Amino acid sequence: MTTLSRPGVPVGGFKTVGQIRATNDLIFLRSQNAMGVAVELLSTHTPGAPVVDESGEFIGFVSEFDLLRALEAKKDLNKLTAGDVMAKDRISVTADTSVDEAVKLMEEKRLLNLPVKVNGKVAYSITRHDLLRAWIGLGIDIETNSAP
Repeated sequence: MTTLSRPGVPVGGFKTVGQIRATNDLIFLRSQNAMGVAVELLSTHTPGAPVVDESGEFIGFVSEFDLLRALEAKKDLNKLTAGDVMAKDRISVTADTSVDEAVKLMEEKRLLNLPVKVNGKVAYSITRHDLLRAWIGLGIDIETNSAP
């Protein structure tokens, strides 16, 4: 594995998803308005996020593609919820999942985001961007332009 040697990066780079500081902490409720979901995704430059039910159980994932499909079908996002437009696949990983495994899963399933479960509940998502940054040994500081 080719990595950069930088402060705060483990020797040999990041090994597990749990070591990565993810950039996507969005989680939507099933009942959340789809237009609100679209605005949140756009305003945060996030391609999608997990959807949970009222008890916090992971029930699906809503992406920009899901919202675009609804619009293409002439549906009114103001009258739909995240639960109406989400994909019901519940693909996720845990903090112990290796970076290698996460990359393979995202590639095989053609995912832009991968929900991460902590203590059985979805806590955040990692992106391909997060994985690339971790793989080459860059911390989140590259995002804030405060790299040493």
